[in-house]
Amino acid sequence: MIAQYHDSTHVKDNLLRQINIKENQLRIAQQFNMPYVAEALQSQLHQLQSQLSELPDPEFEALMSLLDD
Repeated sequence: MIAQYHDSTHVKDNLLRQINIKENQLRIAQQFNMPYVAEALQSQLHQLQSQLSELPDPEFEALMSLLDD
């Protein structure tokens, strides 16, 4: 169970890092008037945010595993 929590936390941290990078890239693309690049980055950012929202809540999963025992 601890390994699952660690893996889930690692995945979440990785997604948050990728989102932060894409947001910075998007700001730069908008600043330098690169509409096609900005559009592509917005799409990628949306995909990453969707992946983040689909992640299971590790605290909830841990609570449920206690109930299973």
